[in-house]
Amino acid sequence: MRTFLARLALLLLAAGAARAADPTFRRVWPRWRDADTFQSFYEDHTGRELAGKWTMLRSQPAQRSGFYFYTRVDNPGSAINGATFVVRVIAPDSTDTRIYRFPADVPKGSRLFEIGLTGTDWGGQHVLPVAWDVELQAPDGRVLTERASFLWTRPES
Repeated sequence: MRTFLARLALLLLAAGAARAADPTFRRVWPRWRDADTFQSFYEDHTGRELAGKWTMLRSQPAQRSGFYFYTRVDNPGSAINGATFVVRVIAPDSTDTRIYRFPADVPKGSRLFEIGLTGTDWGGQHVLPVAWDVELQAPDGRVLTERASFLWTRPES
Protein backbone atom coordinates (compact mmCIF):
# COMPACT_ATOMS: atom_id res chain seq x y z
CA MET A 1 0.00 0.00 0.00
CA ARG A 2 2.88 2.36 0.77
CA THR A 3 4.35 1.83 -2.69
CA PHE A 4 1.02 2.70 -4.28
CA LEU A 5 0.69 5.89 -2.22
CA ALA A 6 4.27 6.89 -2.99
CA ARG A 7 3.70 6.42 -6.73
CA LEU A 8 0.44 8.35 -6.55
CA ALA A 9 2.17 11.21 -4.73
CA LEU A 10 4.95 11.33 -7.36
CA LEU A 11 2.40 11.33 -10.16
CA LEU A 12 0.50 14.21 -8.58
CA LEU A 13 3.71 16.18 -8.07
CA ALA A 14 4.72 15.61 -11.69
CA ALA A 15 1.29 16.74 -12.91
CA GLY A 16 1.49 19.86 -10.74
CA ALA A 17 4.96 20.68 -12.05
CA ALA A 18 3.77 20.30 -15.64
CA ARG A 19 0.89 22.72 -15.03
CA ALA A 20 3.23 25.19 -13.33
CA ALA A 21 5.26 25.40 -16.56
CA ASP A 22 2.22 26.44 -18.62
CA PRO A 23 2.08 30.08 -19.68
CA THR A 24 -0.26 32.48 -17.92
CA PHE A 25 -1.73 35.86 -18.72
CA ARG A 26 -0.40 38.33 -16.21
CA ARG A 27 -2.74 40.95 -17.60
CA VAL A 28 -5.13 41.59 -20.49
CA TRP A 29 -5.88 45.25 -21.00
CA PRO A 30 -8.37 46.18 -23.75
CA ARG A 31 -8.25 49.66 -25.30
CA TRP A 32 -8.63 51.62 -28.51
CA ARG A 33 -5.52 52.82 -30.30
CA ASP A 34 -5.29 55.29 -33.21
CA ALA A 35 -2.93 54.61 -36.10
CA ASP A 36 -0.85 57.74 -35.46
CA THR A 37 0.11 56.54 -31.96
CA PHE A 38 2.26 53.85 -33.58
CA GLN A 39 4.50 56.38 -35.33
CA SER A 40 7.99 56.56 -33.90
CA PHE A 41 11.29 58.26 -34.62
CA TYR A 42 12.65 54.84 -35.64
CA GLU A 43 9.87 54.29 -38.17
CA ASP A 44 10.22 57.83 -39.50
CA HIS A 45 13.86 57.14 -40.37
CA THR A 46 13.73 53.48 -41.39
CA GLY A 47 10.24 53.08 -42.82
CA ARG A 48 9.72 50.00 -40.60
CA GLU A 49 7.44 49.73 -37.60
CA LEU A 50 9.31 49.61 -34.31
CA ALA A 51 9.33 46.10 -32.85
CA GLY A 52 10.82 45.85 -29.41
CA LYS A 53 10.01 43.44 -26.62
CA TRP A 54 6.46 43.05 -27.87
CA THR A 55 4.66 41.32 -30.70
CA MET A 56 2.08 43.08 -32.83
CA LEU A 57 -0.81 40.97 -34.16
CA ARG A 58 -3.56 42.60 -36.23
CA SER A 59 -6.71 41.19 -37.81
CA GLN A 60 -6.02 43.40 -40.85
CA PRO A 61 -2.23 43.91 -40.86
CA ALA A 62 -2.30 46.92 -43.20
CA GLN A 63 -4.61 48.81 -40.81
CA ARG A 64 -3.30 50.13 -37.51
CA SER A 65 -6.29 51.84 -35.90
CA GLY A 66 -8.31 49.43 -33.86
CA PHE A 67 -9.36 47.90 -30.59
CA TYR A 68 -6.38 46.15 -28.99
CA PHE A 69 -6.00 43.58 -26.26
CA TYR A 70 -2.65 44.24 -24.60
CA THR A 71 -1.82 40.77 -23.35
CA ARG A 72 1.19 40.16 -21.11
CA VAL A 73 2.16 36.48 -21.27
CA ASP A 74 4.44 34.90 -18.67
CA ASN A 75 5.88 31.67 -20.05
CA PRO A 76 8.11 29.88 -17.51
CA GLY A 77 8.50 26.83 -19.77
CA SER A 78 10.12 26.48 -23.16
CA ALA A 79 9.12 28.53 -26.19
CA ILE A 80 5.87 27.54 -27.89
CA ASN A 81 6.07 27.65 -31.67
CA GLY A 82 2.79 27.54 -33.56
CA ALA A 83 0.53 28.72 -30.72
CA THR A 84 -2.69 30.62 -31.42
CA PHE A 85 -4.39 33.50 -29.65
CA VAL A 86 -8.16 33.25 -29.96
CA VAL A 87 -10.09 36.46 -29.32
CA ARG A 88 -13.86 36.30 -28.91
CA VAL A 89 -15.87 39.50 -28.66
CA ILE A 90 -19.48 40.54 -28.51
CA ALA A 91 -19.88 44.02 -29.94
CA PRO A 92 -22.78 46.33 -29.07
CA ASP A 93 -24.23 46.10 -32.60
CA SER A 94 -24.92 42.34 -32.47
CA THR A 95 -25.40 39.49 -30.03
CA ASP A 96 -23.27 37.21 -32.22
CA THR A 97 -19.82 36.27 -30.99
CA ARG A 98 -17.04 37.29 -33.36
CA ILE A 99 -14.02 35.01 -33.28
CA TYR A 100 -10.52 36.01 -34.43
CA ARG A 101 -7.45 33.76 -34.53
CA PHE A 102 -3.87 35.00 -34.41
CA PRO A 103 -1.01 32.54 -34.93
CA ALA A 104 2.03 33.41 -32.83
CA ASP A 105 5.21 32.02 -31.38
CA VAL A 106 5.41 32.52 -27.62
CA PRO A 107 8.98 32.81 -26.35
CA LYS A 108 10.16 31.73 -22.93
CA GLY A 109 9.86 34.47 -20.33
CA SER A 110 7.60 37.50 -20.33
CA ARG A 111 6.30 39.03 -23.56
CA LEU A 112 3.69 41.63 -24.44
CA PHE A 113 1.35 40.81 -27.32
CA GLU A 114 -0.66 43.67 -28.80
CA ILE A 115 -3.61 41.87 -30.40
CA GLY A 116 -5.66 44.24 -32.53
CA LEU A 117 -9.07 44.08 -34.16
CA THR A 118 -8.30 46.59 -36.87
CA GLY A 119 -9.82 48.16 -39.96
CA THR A 120 -13.39 47.07 -40.67
CA ASP A 121 -13.15 44.39 -37.97
CA TRP A 122 -13.96 47.01 -35.33
CA GLY A 123 -16.61 49.75 -35.33
CA GLY A 124 -14.49 52.71 -34.25
CA GLN A 125 -12.90 54.56 -31.39
CA HIS A 126 -16.03 54.98 -29.28
CA VAL A 127 -17.22 51.38 -29.63
CA LEU A 128 -16.51 49.19 -26.61
CA PRO A 129 -17.09 45.44 -26.48
CA VAL A 130 -20.00 44.19 -24.43
CA ALA A 131 -17.94 41.13 -23.45
CA TRP A 132 -14.64 39.53 -24.50
CA ASP A 133 -12.47 36.47 -24.01
CA VAL A 134 -8.79 35.97 -24.91
CA GLU A 135 -7.37 32.46 -25.01
CA LEU A 136 -3.92 31.04 -25.76
CA GLN A 137 -3.96 27.63 -27.42
CA ALA A 138 -1.12 25.16 -27.86
CA PRO A 139 -0.39 23.93 -31.42
CA ASP A 140 -2.60 20.90 -30.69
CA GLY A 141 -5.56 23.15 -29.75
CA ARG A 142 -5.30 22.62 -25.99
CA VAL A 143 -6.14 25.77 -24.00
CA LEU A 144 -3.05 26.92 -22.11
CA THR A 145 -4.52 30.00 -20.43
CA GLU A 146 -7.35 32.45 -20.86
CA ARG A 147 -8.79 35.66 -19.49
CA ALA A 148 -12.32 37.00 -19.93
CA SER A 149 -14.28 40.11 -19.09
CA PHE A 150 -16.76 40.03 -16.24
CA LEU A 151 -19.76 39.81 -18.57
CA TRP A 152 -18.26 36.90 -20.50
CA THR A 153 -18.48 34.50 -17.59
CA ARG A 154 -21.73 33.43 -16.03
CA PRO A 155 -21.99 33.37 -12.25
CA GLU A 156 -22.22 29.94 -10.66
CA SER A 157 -25.81 29.01 -9.77
